[in-house]
Amino acid sequence: MTNPVAQIPDHDLLDEPRLVVEPGVAARVSSVVAPVLQGMGYRLVRIKVSGEAGCTVQIMAERPDGSMQIEDCEAISKALSPVLDIADPIDKAYRLEISSPGIDRPLVRRSDFERHAGHLAKVEMAVAHQGRKRFRGILRGVEDNAVRLHRDDVQRDDDADVLLIMEDIADARLVLTDELIAESMRRGKIAEREMKRNLGVLPPLPPHAKNDLPKHNAPKRKLKNGSKTPGKKPPKNTKEHRLTAEGLRRGDIDPIEGD
Repeated sequence: MTNPVAQIPDHDLLDEPRLVVEPGVAARVSSVVAPVLQGMGYRLVRIKVSGEAGCTVQIMAERPDGSMQIEDCEAISKALSPVLDIADPIDKAYRLEISSPGIDRPLVRRSDFERHAGHLAKVEMAVAHQGRKRFRGILRGVEDNAVRLHRDDVQRDDDADVLLIMEDIADARLVLTDELIAESMRRGKIAEREMKRNLGVLPPLPPHAKNDLPKHNAPKRKLKNGSKTPGKKPPKNTKEHRLTAEGLRRGDIDPIEGD
């Protein structure tokens, strides 16, 4: 099954609004940062202003296809620093950090939920759904204005599948699993090869070559009651997964190693 996000042109993905936005000081920073990023061909994912060890402004960004390299972070930092100095959205000294969304990334746009269908996610609602605000389960895509989630914590009398209205979501992010880490490393290899092709280090792909991005639709099996669920139980979110993700963020682990 084709990933619907792969069919959307990059310029349309650049214009796609975020469903989850920041309040307060972070919102002021966002109003300055977002247009600059879009003009450079990047999308703003999230802004976090932290007061720990002084003031830190963390800006998460990505390319429309979800990739992000160290060179991208450096280019964004150089472009944003003078703009933020002039706009001065924060009334004290701060440290600017540019990063990729990471493996266990926030889901802030409709295309995020579509692109990562088949993966485990946690969702917190601003408006309660069926008497609860926190959900965890496998993303099953988007239907109209709602995200379908197959819960992995369902009780005997509850429905496994829920439809969560996107505009009512306060926070959503992926949960680290073996499958998610493996896919992230595959994407890193693909992005590196594409960069080398653009630089002329590798020959371009032939016109008939297929897109080598990994698919995001997990296999399904039928249960005795006729309902469907992913083909295998998602692995647990472990300390090892979190350390692997942090290593990839810092660059300690090369995502293209062994290619």
